[in-house]
Amino acid sequence: MQHRIGIGHDTHRLEAGRKLMLGGLEIPHDLGCIAHSDGDVLLHALTDAILGALAWGDIGEWFPDTDPAHQGADSQVLLRRVLERVFVEGWQIGNVDCIIFAQRPKLSTWKSTIRERLAEILDVPVLQVSVKAKTGEHVGPIGRQEAISAEVIVLLQRDE
Repeated sequence: MQHRIGIGHDTHRLEAGRKLMLGGLEIPHDLGCIAHSDGDVLLHALTDAILGALAWGDIGEWFPDTDPAHQGADSQVLLRRVLERVFVEGWQIGNVDCIIFAQRPKLSTWKSTIRERLAEILDVPVLQVSVKAKTGEHVGPIGRQEAISAEVIVLLQRDE
């Protein structure tokens, strides 16, 4: 069995009057991400982790923010485009470990729903997906609610 590990990170500034998308779900909040696409930091970090595991570049290379076709894009669609190629190459998701960094909203009640949604998008059992949430402890851009970020590690595997 071959294994590849990738790490992904994404950060977006927050602004009033925008939707907050996390893991393909709209999370009720008074702030949302400033972004060219829907600004889903979790799916962006996941996409980058997968691309990194296979040394396929990064999300900005695959879906540049200079391309009008990606304006307001659904991050689930972008991730699925990457996954199509991953699966064609014979790779499978081994497991995914995610951390969302946000002072607010408190995500403890959303973690299991986000986890289930990620498992659905990735077409894996929910036991292969971990979602954790951390605050910024009122420090830095996360703590001041100026930004939200996510980090993801993914294990890909395929038969030799």
